[in-house]
Amino acid sequence: MEKLTLLEQDLINAVCLFHAKFKNVTPDEVEVELMYDDVAGYSAEAFYNGQLDVYNSVNFIMALRLYIDEQLGRDSMSARISLDIDDEEGMIANVEF
Repeated sequence: MEKLTLLEQDLINAVCLFHAKFKNVTPDEVEVELMYDDVAGYSAEAFYNGQLDVYNSVNFIMALRLYIDEQLGRDSMSARISLDIDDEEGMIANVEF
């Protein structure tokens, strides 16, 4: 089983690309903040044109799957994705194919 780690910048890029795709804007117009809460779990906020959209864990994983498919050229549906916090790297995603 192949393992891959997506670093915090990859996660931000994934949400930017996902949000931009569905808002029909360019990714560089989107600002993203990653968050973790003991109750809500992992989430992200995407800002564009004064509007805020919150991505819960499920939508966050959907954004990562799109990133894996389109940017990494891999089949994300065969991947197991788990989010984690690394002391040095910040928020990361562990991906197993």
